[in-house]
Amino acid sequence: MEESEFNALAEKTLAAIEAGLENSGADVDFELGAGGVLEVEFADGSKMIINRHGAAREIWVAARSGGFHFRPDNGNWIDTRDGSELFAKLERLLAEQAGEPVPLR
Repeated sequence: MEESEFNALAEKTLAAIEAGLENSGADVDFELGAGGVLEVEFADGSKMIINRHGAAREIWVAARSGGFHFRPDNGNWIDTRDGSELFAKLERLLAEQAGEPVPLR
């Protein structure tokens, strides 16, 4: 995948995550910053960072429960360790850290 194609796909995905957070009704604060870094802050003060990593052509997630890497595969972002899909994994990680459901779709 070319860098420009990756960047466009990653930006679209991060924007979709941001829109999902806006519509979730969960008690979280978030900001999509320059360079494709989405920072989510929870009521307890903990944070989750979701960002694109251009060199690896992945989206990385840093959560309280660990770090996760996702690669594009046939229209989905797939966890490089367990094969789970990005949005499904994020909903679980966000709910775990927020203490409430955080639907993104």
